[in-house]
Amino acid sequence: MKLKLYIFLLLSTSLFAQKVETSIDTTKNKIGAQFTLTLKAKVKPTSTVIFPKATNFGALEVIESYPIDTIKENDRYELIKKYGLTQFDSGKYVIPKIPVLIDRISVFSDSLLIEVNNVEVDTLKQKMYDIKPIIQVERPLGNWWKYLLGTIGIIGLVCLAYFLWKKYRKAPEKEIVYNSPIEKATSLLQLLEKKELLQKGEIKEYYSELTDIARDYIEEAIEIPAKESTTSELIVALRAASTKKKMKLSKEILVSLEKVLKQADLVKFAKVKPLEFEIVNDREVIEKTIITLDKSIPVTIDDTSTKAELLKEELRIKKEKKKKIAAIIGISSFLIIGILIFITITKGIDYVKNGFVGHSTTELLNGDWIKSEYGDPSISIETPKVLIRMDVQKAVPKDAMALIKEMQMFGYGSLIDQFYIAVSAAKFKKETDIDLSQALNGIIKTLEAQGAQNIFPKEAEFTTEKGVKGIKGFGSFTFDNQRMYYEIILFSQEGGLQQIMFAHKEGDENAEKIAERMLNSVELQITN
Repeated sequence: MKLKLYIFLLLSTSLFAQKVETSIDTTKNKIGAQFTLTLKAKVKPTSTVIFPKATNFGALEVIESYPIDTIKENDRYELIKKYGLTQFDSGKYVIPKIPVLIDRISVFSDSLLIEVNNVEVDTLKQKMYDIKPIIQVERPLGNWWKYLLGTIGIIGLVCLAYFLWKKYRKAPEKEIVYNSPIEKATSLLQLLEKKELLQKGEIKEYYSELTDIARDYIEEAIEIPAKESTTSELIVALRAASTKKKMKLSKEILVSLEKVLKQADLVKFAKVKPLEFEIVNDREVIEKTIITLDKSIPVTIDDTSTKAELLKEELRIKKEKKKKIAAIIGISSFLIIGILIFITITKGIDYVKNGFVGHSTTELLNGDWIKSEYGDPSISIETPKVLIRMDVQKAVPKDAMALIKEMQMFGYGSLIDQFYIAVSAAKFKKETDIDLSQALNGIIKTLEAQGAQNIFPKEAEFTTEKGVKGIKGFGSFTFDNQRMYYEIILFSQEGGLQQIMFAHKEGDENAEKIAERMLNSVELQITN
């Protein structure tokens, strides 16, 4: 009795209380033509029905998902869902069982067999032409000049951007450093006159800045809180400070200052407009008061020039530090750009797009390859990296291991990394004729169990250079929102199974070259 071997087992059992009727408009159609699949479910009015939203049903592509039609039949509703399907390769295909959620329970439709036929060409009406010969084209001197031009262009753009930024950036306003409070006050009074606020009619702003200059000077020179004090509080504090610091201040100076400050309060808060001569007199009083206060302050042993020099030195150090930081940022930017360009050239643009993780197929293709033998019977294959022995107990289900006498697995990478190589050789407890197509289907089921979706499987014969025959499964699937291409080679010798699998990101030209080189190097140990 022939033993049917399931290399990988996928269990799924369900009991259904409802039924989904399945029908299709035609079972035979031409390439690219639409098949209309209809699913019908009769349910209670209170039932919740969810039809699948998919881009593919098996090997057929869903080109349109029609709205759900509802028909009421007595106390039940009939929900009708239609899908437009197509396929662009000729052959026979199976529409798999499609799960429909009815009250959170999966109810499966029936599977259907359809046939896609080629479009017949009338060679009597359409003249056929021979394939044109290959034209020899003079090959350019490699692609190195493209990388060189790209590198020069990027560096040039960075330099141009830096030059324009440096040329047109707004220069920061230089901070004015005053050697003493009196120097600051007299300078600010001169700047106030240059603003011509009186000529513009901005009397309130003029008095506000005039009194602020006086208050700033008093606070910095005599060290009393002049900015936060009212006019009365400020005059009282000045009298106290003059007594404490033994300042020679006349009564008239304090009275004049108080008068100007009160006048300013009226201008700012009561909108009083003094006459022109009063404004000039008030300005002179403020200037005279500041000079008198400065002269009345007792001279202490305090080297103000030293303080100013220290302040200047501190500012100089800060400026140099800023320049160093800017230089470091500039150099770092150039280094980062250079490193990115180097990585892009050596490891490929996909490696950079993936965030510098995964496997650089450019580096693997151009690196040193290793030819080695794996398993028993041995599989000789050339790979870009040495394959590492894998834990068979973790990789193969227990039910499958019960049939296996001995098995060895070797691999590199993973499906998550979008680059995967696996080689295995197994011997079984009972000698049997192994159905390679059945084994291939088992591997496809395992891929589905691991999270692969929308698998498009194809099958073909495969023969090594020494004449060992096997089968080749190939196609594509979606894993973790990324479309991947796979190739699986299976051989059967003396009741044993030898397997080679390679999967990579779809459209990766370097990975395709790696797969071609690997499969061309495959040789098997011939068992007696």
